[in-house]
Amino acid sequence: MRSLDYAPLYRSTVGFDRLFDLLDNSVRTDWPPYNIEKTGDNDYRITMAIAGFTPEEVEVTQHGPELIVVGQKQTEETDRQVLHRGMVTRNFRHVFRLADYVKVANASLESGLLSVDLMRDIPEELKPRRIGISTGKQPSQNKQISQDTQPQSKVA
Repeated sequence: MRSLDYAPLYRSTVGFDRLFDLLDNSVRTDWPPYNIEKTGDNDYRITMAIAGFTPEEVEVTQHGPELIVVGQKQTEETDRQVLHRGMVTRNFRHVFRLADYVKVANASLESGLLSVDLMRDIPEELKPRRIGISTGKQPSQNKQISQDTQPQSKVA
């Protein structure tokens, strides 16, 4: 059970009904089912089970920090009568929030599974770097003398 019962809160609060309605409507559906895996230090994979969808019916878009996966099943014109529909053919839309510097590396649809590979690509200037520490007895090898620190002769 993933839904919360807000009835006790309705009885003891006044004017918060709009907030509770927002909470009720923000519950994320579990269809289609998906996994989020960490495949490396900076690599991730989202796998969604979308059997029955073709690559033309699925759209994967990265818009800033959001990964949007939309599936729109095209209507099938046929003279057959369907007695039982076991495969879900409803449309879906999932929005995944991505961390900073995470980008889509690849997306593929195989055997009813949509796999979206993600990688975190941190710019070189933001990566941690080790700073060497010199002791007072050893001269620093990185020390450079600029032209301004050299003694200059005065001209009279």
